[in-house]
Amino acid sequence: MKKSREDEMNATPEAAMNPRGTAESLADLDSDSGLRGDVSSLGSDSEVNGFANGDQKIDKYGFVGGAQYTGELQPEIPPEVLRQRESKWLDMLNNWDKWMAKKHKKVRLRCQKGIPPSLRGRAWQYLSGSKVKMEHNPGKFDEMDQSPGDPTWLDVIERDLHRQFPFHEMFIARGGHGQQDLYRILKAYTIYRPEEGYCQAQAPIAAVLLMHMPAEQAFWCLVQICEKYLPGYYSAGLEAVQLDGEIFFALLRKVSTAAYKHLNKYKIDPILYMTEWFMCAFSRTLPWVSVLRIWDMFFYEGVKVIFRVGLILLKYTLGSSDKLKKCQGQYETMEKLRGIDPRYMQEAFLVREVIELPVTEREIEKEHLIQLKKWKDTHGDLKYQPPPRLHGAKAINESEPHSHKALVQMPSIVIHSPPVSPSSDSSSNSKKKDKKSTKKEKKKLEKKAGKVEPTANGSAPDETKRILKDEQYATQPVDIAEDIKQSMLIKDTPLQQSELSLSSEGTEQDTYL
Repeated sequence: MKKSREDEMNATPEAAMNPRGTAESLADLDSDSGLRGDVSSLGSDSEVNGFANGDQKIDKYGFVGGAQYTGELQPEIPPEVLRQRESKWLDMLNNWDKWMAKKHKKVRLRCQKGIPPSLRGRAWQYLSGSKVKMEHNPGKFDEMDQSPGDPTWLDVIERDLHRQFPFHEMFIARGGHGQQDLYRILKAYTIYRPEEGYCQAQAPIAAVLLMHMPAEQAFWCLVQICEKYLPGYYSAGLEAVQLDGEIFFALLRKVSTAAYKHLNKYKIDPILYMTEWFMCAFSRTLPWVSVLRIWDMFFYEGVKVIFRVGLILLKYTLGSSDKLKKCQGQYETMEKLRGIDPRYMQEAFLVREVIELPVTEREIEKEHLIQLKKWKDTHGDLKYQPPPRLHGAKAINESEPHSHKALVQMPSIVIHSPPVSPSSDSSSNSKKKDKKSTKKEKKKLEKKAGKVEPTANGSAPDETKRILKDEQYATQPVDIAEDIKQSMLIKDTPLQQSELSLSSEGTEQDTYL
């Protein structure tokens, strides 16, 4: 069945763009489709090993080289501002339901400002709903991790591991912990969704997630991206991506008429340049700082952020007659799109443009219906019917009701107290009994010591105490009470013995602990 599906895919024009299947399709992908990516996403063994000698400095994101290496050029956020943002995000995460129900616009604004690095992984899980998904499937990932999996997919996954961010410290070593966890995640997905299997574009998505969270959390976050944010993107035939390409091209006509006319003139289909952008969520295209900021917004606002980024890149690359003078042909235009000016991908510029571009989910859904009708007229019904797309965190939160327990942050490291021996249990029980008896004895002593006989004139005991207190010398009842108290304490009573035993036992218990 897999054999016939690959033959069918290779027989179609879209096969050259298909980043899935066998090692041959992966090779075709690199050479023919434009999915080659930048230097940070591909690399030979010699390139990887060349940076493993410790001579190259590692930037704060973990890169030792490549196009996504930031070095020390990136401006730092003042510590006091960062601490303030962390405090705000902690408050939101600890009261997530309330914020999403009543203050979701504030959550969106804070995602646009950028999630603090220390909380980014946890925030992505809450925004995507993967935290709830994981709590509803306890032990599922471990079960799939222990499963052998389909050898056909496992061979393709293993061959593809070294391509994913080879200049990042997590994936720099062949067979290192980063590549092992990435293999586990991708293998688990082929078991979780056998009808989809593995798609090459899933690997960089999973790798980015793995940089921010453990393997199990990264797996469920990948599931949410594939099922909620980008449904159908990684299925056979890539129909959902092609359909979004047509939507993207229709929106480009409204955003930049010059770019639309130029691409239409040279018959450059969207699938030729936007496939990697959308399927990898720009993780292999933009500078790393921009990738993180775009993903922060993507997890809250959904796929419209991906549409906006692509539209902005085309608008500023092909949006004027001066820029189009050097792109007189299909080849020149594709080369221009492969080497977009870094100024347009810079964090501050790109984030500001993304926020300001008026492309809404309503426009995307409206255009989706139009393009879907056209698709059915030319291609027939979709072979794979993906679940409906949800536009961001609010839609996901409303569609998947959950208990408060599912959002409780579980500690990564749990320290168990040492087991308590039976002897210590018996000693603690006797200790409690002795304490109770001690309290009772003390109460009795206090009553006896404070008991005063009424005077001859019928004064109450309280009045007698007041009179005795005012006198210069104590009267007989006080002397009797004092004598009783002293005599009780001098004797070797059980109370005294219990107090001694309590003190010794307490010392032994403290020493043990």
